[in-house]
Amino acid sequence: MNLTEKTLESKRIFEGRLVNLRVDTVELPNGRISTREVVEHKGAVAIVPMLDHQTIVLVRQYRQPAGRVLLEIPAGTLDKGEDPADCARRELEEEIGYSPGLLTEMFHSYLAPGYSTEMLHTFLAEDLQKSEVNRDTDEFLEIVTVSLEDAVKMIDTGEIVDAKSICGILLASRLFKECK
Repeated sequence: MNLTEKTLESKRIFEGRLVNLRVDTVELPNGRISTREVVEHKGAVAIVPMLDHQTIVLVRQYRQPAGRVLLEIPAGTLDKGEDPADCARRELEEEIGYSPGLLTEMFHSYLAPGYSTEMLHTFLAEDLQKSEVNRDTDEFLEIVTVSLEDAVKMIDTGEIVDAKSICGILLASRLFKECK
């Protein structure tokens, strides 16, 4: 069965600093015409920074779209043409003041492929070396250090509700359990 949609026309509706919005007119597999709203995003990284095999560094920050403060793993948007591993290193130093000795991509995934092009590259950062915090001028956050076990409990209790953080923390927890 052919499930592919053919793009007939694309209209750019909005261009922003972080995202663009376009509306595509598509021909469906059954020949009917429909529209798709697409948020174009450059992609992003998320990092699970481990001080040791039991201790994770998280950030607490206000998120305007959620309308509340969230507890998350460090993350950031890729610059145009930037290598995801380089972005992960940059974001770690900017947000929590650590440089990774070992950086391993755990997975990459679309965040919301029904309407967004954003691809998220999620890394495990180990052998962290203290460096200088160099936050963006519009970035206000608190660094929180907890055990990996407590971070998993925070997912269970609903204290951590951010999808990238849930996925990264649970995968790191599984990886470290397998290493024991």
